[in-house]
Amino acid sequence: MKKVHFIPGLGADSRSFGFLDLSFCDARFVDWIKPHPNETLPSYAERMFASINDENATIVGMSFGGMLATEIAKKHPNTKVIVIASAKTYLEIPAYLRMWRHFPVYKLHTNKIKNYSAGFVLRILGAKGAEQKKLQQEIMRDHDSAFIRWALNAILNWKNTEVPKNVIHIHGSADKLLPYRYVKADHTINNGEHVMVMDLAEEISVLLKKLLTT
Repeated sequence: MKKVHFIPGLGADSRSFGFLDLSFCDARFVDWIKPHPNETLPSYAERMFASINDENATIVGMSFGGMLATEIAKKHPNTKVIVIASAKTYLEIPAYLRMWRHFPVYKLHTNKIKNYSAGFVLRILGAKGAEQKKLQQEIMRDHDSAFIRWALNAILNWKNTEVPKNVIHIHGSADKLLPYRYVKADHTINNGEHVMVMDLAEEISVLLKKLLTT
């Protein structure tokens, strides 16, 4: 059974993939490591890859995890990478989000602000139903505000323009955070939102199985 390493989205963990049927693979969930002060996204990705330690690894990255997986793919061309609801280059991130680099209010992110913004974040992510919303709220409650501040800064200062040949991109047509019109996806999930691994888990599971076992 193929070993597949999963990198979750920003501030999330293995629970994000809990709705998927991953019985076709040996799923390994990559843990976050503590970032160095002002560490770049490529540098962090390389340190994260050290924990995988396999030049022929298969990696699935969601959202922020997909950006990290893209950086891994650049330096390790024998890896096979699938990114979900993510951006492969900084140009796939909308300009109206990138502009926050010049207005770094995200550095004020605290637990108090996190709690106030929970409802808005759930709408942007596209969580549906009581079970999904409860899980997303738990993930937001548990994440580290200092890590979020670092990650947002790393994303907003990310300058990658290279799309590695060993990357496959899955994206939802209804993604509100990273709108479909800005990305060049290899596979489109109709009506898929940013957390479609939860809402459309069956469809995503079938596609992942097809991509990873053929």
